[in-house]
Parts: sequence; C-alpha cells; structure tokens
Amino acid sequence: MTTIRSITIEATDTASAEQFYSTAFALGDRLRVAVGEAPTDGFRGFSLSLIVSQPANVPAVFDAAVAAGAEVIKPVTKTMWGTGGTLRAPDGTVWKIATSAKKDAEPVSGTIDSVVLLLATNDVSATKKFYADRGLAVGKSFGKYVEFDLPGSPVTLGLYSRKALAKDAGVDPEGSGSHRILIGGGEAFTDPDGFAWVA
Repeated sequence: MTTIRSITIEATDTASAEQFYSTAFALGDRLRVAVGEAPTDGFRGFSLSLIVSQPANVPAVFDAAVAAGAEVIKPVTKTMWGTGGTLRAPDGTVWKIATSAKKDAEPVSGTIDSVVLLLATNDVSATKKFYADRGLAVGKSFGKYVEFDLPGSPVTLGLYSRKALAKDAGVDPEGSGSHRILIGGGEAFTDPDGFAWVA
C-alpha cells in the first residue's frame, strides 16, 4: 500500500454532492461520492486540503466553491505560512484551499496542484507507526503532524492531532459517529482511529 487512488465522500444526497464537487473543484477520479446514511455529529475527524501554486489562485478556487454552495468557515487570509481559507461543503466535509507560495508568478487559475487528506488522530505516534508498518514511508514529522511520502499518489496522506486539525480547520474538535469517508488504496483495512480503507 503506497498510494491513495481516490477519496469517497459519503452523502445522503449524492446527486447534489456530485454536482457541487464537479462545479467547485473538478477533481476527476481523485474524488467520488457514495450514499452514506450513517449518523455523524460535529467534526468528522478529517479535512481535505487543495494545494494551489500561488496566492491569487486561492480565492479563485475558494470563491468558486462558495458560489457552488459551500459555507465559509475561515475566509482567505495571508499568514506567515502562506495564503489559505477553509470552507464546509454542503455535505459537511471540511476543505482547506491553500498555498505556501508568497508571490504570484503566472495568470490566475483555478488549477489544483495536489490534494492532501489530513486525518485527525488521538495518538499521532501510534497511528504513524501503524501506517509505517503497512509500508508508508514518513516524509515529514513534526510532533503533532506527520506527512507520508507517497510518490505519484493522486492524494497525499497526513496525520494531525485531533485538536490541532480542528484548530487549523476552524471547527470545534468535538464530534462522534461515522467519518463518512472511504480511502481508496491497495487493500482493505481500518486504521486505529476508525478510518476505513477500501481496495
């Protein structure tokens, strides 16, 4: 298991979710939608980040998502780390649009360079070891944050402590019930925090 081929978001209204995602992000095969009726309450324990190449592209993608029906959680702002903003899709999924680039170098575009799945974990070290034991090489590791090195993977995987991820997303860390996400990889299993991988 060295790649994430796709992410499947579970939604009660799949037609509306598919319409939103095709209009807002156009991620192709990297994102799928399936029927999900399992109850969930509050923070689902993950967020998806869309990384773009320059600051001007952040509001281009962000505003398109808002126009398609997303709710603003944190408006687009510049920080010492770059430019970014967070929103909630109509199905409840939390998305962050961001870049670490400081200056624009090309015409404004809605092109998304990469997709990062950030999973909230109760024990970063234990979950990091779980994935490392399954063959994922650790690329970056900074205490409460881990990013795996998945060369050529359509989706990058990262781990964050639950409180840190919720703070980054701008949401309350409390939540229970289904994550309402399926991770498409090479084999089926469930990780220590209840995230389901499907073959």
